[in-house]
Amino acid sequence: MTVTATNAPVPERTETRLRVAQVLFAAALCLAIGRFALPDFLVRPPEWLILPFADWINAAFAFVRDDLGLIHVTRAFADGLEWVLDVTANLLYGKNRWPRLGPIPWTVIAITAAMIGYALNGWRLAAFAGLTFVWIAVMGQWQWAMETLSVIVVAAPVSVFLGLFMGILAWKSEGFRKILNPLLNIAQSLPHFAYMIPVVVFIGVGPKAGAIVTVIFSVPPMIRMTLLGLQKVSSEVVEAGHMAGATRWQLLRYVRLPTARTEILVGINQVIMQCLAMVVLASFIGMPGLGQKLLQLLQALKIGRSIEIGITIVLLAVMLDRCSKAWAMKQPVHLEKGASWLTRHKLLVLWAVLVVLFWILSLAFPILHEVGRRDALSLSEPLDAMMDWIIATLDPVTQWLRWFLIVWVLVPLRDGMLWLPFSAVLMFLMAVGWAIGGKRSALICLAYFGLIAMSGWWDRAMITVYTVTFSVFIATLIGFPLGIWGSRSEGRAKVALLVCDTLQTFPSFIYLIPVIMLFGVNDVAVVGAVVLFAAVPLIRYTIEGLRGVPESLIEAADMSGATRNQTLWNVRLPLALPTIMVGVNQSVMFSLFMVIIAAFIGTQDLGQEMQRALSSSDVGKGLVLGLAVAFMGLTVDHLVSVWAGRRRKALGLD
Repeated sequence: MTVTATNAPVPERTETRLRVAQVLFAAALCLAIGRFALPDFLVRPPEWLILPFADWINAAFAFVRDDLGLIHVTRAFADGLEWVLDVTANLLYGKNRWPRLGPIPWTVIAITAAMIGYALNGWRLAAFAGLTFVWIAVMGQWQWAMETLSVIVVAAPVSVFLGLFMGILAWKSEGFRKILNPLLNIAQSLPHFAYMIPVVVFIGVGPKAGAIVTVIFSVPPMIRMTLLGLQKVSSEVVEAGHMAGATRWQLLRYVRLPTARTEILVGINQVIMQCLAMVVLASFIGMPGLGQKLLQLLQALKIGRSIEIGITIVLLAVMLDRCSKAWAMKQPVHLEKGASWLTRHKLLVLWAVLVVLFWILSLAFPILHEVGRRDALSLSEPLDAMMDWIIATLDPVTQWLRWFLIVWVLVPLRDGMLWLPFSAVLMFLMAVGWAIGGKRSALICLAYFGLIAMSGWWDRAMITVYTVTFSVFIATLIGFPLGIWGSRSEGRAKVALLVCDTLQTFPSFIYLIPVIMLFGVNDVAVVGAVVLFAAVPLIRYTIEGLRGVPESLIEAADMSGATRNQTLWNVRLPLALPTIMVGVNQSVMFSLFMVIIAAFIGTQDLGQEMQRALSSSDVGKGLVLGLAVAFMGLTVDHLVSVWAGRRRKALGLD
């Protein structure tokens, strides 16, 4: 396999496709240039084209909720879930609700976390897990952290069970899988707030609403990973089970699911991280905990305290990620026959002894049971002083950058995007789709953005598009060179990928802290947060793409006398480009999510309207706005997937 620049004739079908795309590009350009001569119905969607999707959705929800009585079912389910949440809340932080069972001393929970870490991956993970809870306790954040974890320990198992069940069902039924796949695509493209609004209507606000929306949000990745794992089970393994006389249930229970263990555990890892991300954001619907506290502090611009809470959320995220990944990678240990019970359960016995010891010590020394406000430490004053110094030092630069970006970049880009006739935008998207994937892709692009035009939110959608486009462009300028730099050696790649893995565990709220600190509350802060969030997948996939180029091709380039840069541009990048484009695709999706979340610090896009819909419990409006965001992401996802598939086929990588 070689990568060379040739003048081979373009296939006739490809040439025709490109000619049609050129015609569409020319038509889009003519529409844009001749805007002032266009009739109004080609400049903005006319009233007859805008359909009352929100009213239809609200009517459907009202019918299901009131006429069919679904609200009574959901409220009954929520009340049962609330009882379970009360149990975990009492165990973790002593909530004053029946049944009164706790709270468990913080030292016992820290010891338990350390033992779990040791059992999964040795002393390093044990120390990290245990010290995470020590930090939470001594910083006086115990109740907030336990309010967050009390929901996760309920929502995560429910999500895993539902995802496992639906994944098995999708694997067994092709018809169900065909229905489920597009629903999963849309579900994983919807912004977080779109999940919250229906839950508020049916359930209300508070911890039970936070738990239910967390379950709904985190189920899709578990379904996908279960389905993937079961599909990868080899026929030889299944045949061996048949030869052993296993029934269909025994094949599933003892052959297929154990063989798909790694994929299923990766799904559990994704469920846990999705749960933490949503529980933090569920503060918008009255979910108490770290997210609510961070939201209050950010709104009050208390940077020092915000950083303290941010550190706690990051530590929890990294700890949960490392533990669940270690569980996924850990292979079962089989002891010799005849081993004593104590030998087989020595870690469990040690944990029980330590729990009893520290529980007794906590009775004698109250600080080992609960760290009071007076005894808690705080870094807010030195952090505030350090932030004040950083802000004062960087103020001339940040003020100039804020002025330059707003006056010369962001406002002109926004005005230019709003100036474009919607017909020109649709024609341009059709041209891109036709150039990449032909007629089918052109129609898909037209359908997605045509529905956005028909929703009545075209201008708000274009503001979102301009923010995401500019942010991804800046993220590419940062992430692409860093990815190339990181791919230069194995050591750099390991460090860079470790940093990317860690950054991807951060809930999105965390990225708002540094940009608000530096730029205040404005569009520049929103763009800054989006750039930080979106650069991570670009760095990661650039490194993985470049490191994945076969060594034989690199050696062949070296033997032909190519310099390092020539090898990079003529061999590595062409072969790595399909993988890099996956990173671009993820960057766009991350940007869309962050733009919506960052709306609470002041934007004029779909996110701002979605927050208004959330505050007024307007299900129809919220879902229409959420679907508009999802359609943007699905458009990019389709185009990138089709292009990457064609490119990989042309390079002989498939």
